[in-house]
Amino acid sequence: MRMTDIQRCEVRPGRLVEWTLSPATVATAAGLPEDSRPPAYVQESHLRTVHSVREDDGLFLPTWLGTAFDIPGRVDLDALEDALHSWTLRHETLRSGFRWTGGEMHRFTVDAEAVSLHREVVGNFPSAPVLVRYLQDRFDTAAYALGWPNFIYTAVVREDCTSVYMAFDHSNVDGYSIMRIPAEIHDLYAARLGGRTLERAPASSYVDFCEIEREEADRIDDDHAIVARWREFIDRCDGQLPNFPVDLGLEADGLQAQKLMCEMLVDAEAAAAFEAYCRPYGGSLVGVLAATSLFVHEIAGQSVYRTVVPFHTRDRAQWSDSVGWFVGAVPIEIPVSAAPDFRSALKAVRTELRTNRPLARIPLARVLDLLGSDFRPTSPDLYSVVSFLDARGIPGSARWTDLKAYGLGRVTYGDKVYVWFNRLHEGVWFTCRYPDTEVAYKNMRLYVERLRDIIASTVSSSLRQFS
Repeated sequence: MRMTDIQRCEVRPGRLVEWTLSPATVATAAGLPEDSRPPAYVQESHLRTVHSVREDDGLFLPTWLGTAFDIPGRVDLDALEDALHSWTLRHETLRSGFRWTGGEMHRFTVDAEAVSLHREVVGNFPSAPVLVRYLQDRFDTAAYALGWPNFIYTAVVREDCTSVYMAFDHSNVDGYSIMRIPAEIHDLYAARLGGRTLERAPASSYVDFCEIEREEADRIDDDHAIVARWREFIDRCDGQLPNFPVDLGLEADGLQAQKLMCEMLVDAEAAAAFEAYCRPYGGSLVGVLAATSLFVHEIAGQSVYRTVVPFHTRDRAQWSDSVGWFVGAVPIEIPVSAAPDFRSALKAVRTELRTNRPLARIPLARVLDLLGSDFRPTSPDLYSVVSFLDARGIPGSARWTDLKAYGLGRVTYGDKVYVWFNRLHEGVWFTCRYPDTEVAYKNMRLYVERLRDIIASTVSSSLRQFS
């Protein structure tokens, strides 16, 4: 599933229907006592950032992720509603939220029996641009981090096909979570149409994961080896967490409008050849990080490439079907001056990832607390990221193109660059969020073209090797 924004996901006119949690469910939540299970560190950091930006800068900062996909044929709205309701009950994080009291966050969780959906027919939208604007504005408010509920489901109904759009604040979902949604909703919908009950094992609760992870993280102290490694890394980044190390045209600190760049990087054949070339060193993630290190050395003259790499924290099979934000962070440092060609860069990246992968199990927000580091939040991202996800094994991925399935992200403000690569059946898709400056656009375009050059050269090498 390629990642994009609401403007680029083939929105078409139709009759808009939306579902939110019912007023009765919201009223029940208002009277609930505190749930003792704490937020995950990544949730708390995220929500405090949005809160800080609103209180200190007066800025409303939407941070939702979502998914879009089609249901072919004439839709049965009752069956779709039942599917959406069943799916919501399956994932406890969607009926759990936070209240703010004196600057502190306290969780509440609604019992499944008290959860119901409210359906509303918004009306006909004959113009796609008007519908896009409405959806974005609606998602901004209905899936806002500091509100509850902070998610919404919508459907654009037509005679031949219905498009479903679902948006959630990031505190509830990660990229893997949203990529699983189309197949799960399709299965539930088909079962409802057929008068069947879909028999599945319960999905483990992300709320439980938050408690377990936090208990483990709180056992470490400031002399732990993981904390020491982050301390060294941050010291070598001049006391900061790294941005993408090329000129981005940033003139001052503060919130900067962002743009999105997304396109197919290479086709399936080239992606397979690149993977084969990189496999002895750890695969395509290692390959794109090695290529990136060469690029920043060429463009910015960096002798060492430093970045933060996200890794999932679904380390136990019990979390594989769960919806939540299961992501940790790993620092890496690539001495490009000592690894000036692609093969040596691959070896350097492999060594760094093998050494530092265990750091992902301790949330970075916990580490920063122990370090006493006070990073003034200026965007949803504390640092620049280069991420790679092979999505071909996700259920339903072979149908994503036919169903017009997309992962959606909200592009707003920030001074960091966020890059993610998705390996799909048709190839590798590149998506990048970057500061909206001419310099940043120019350098990110150079980055894409240099990546293609490096991949092309490795593909040629692979073909010569096996010819």
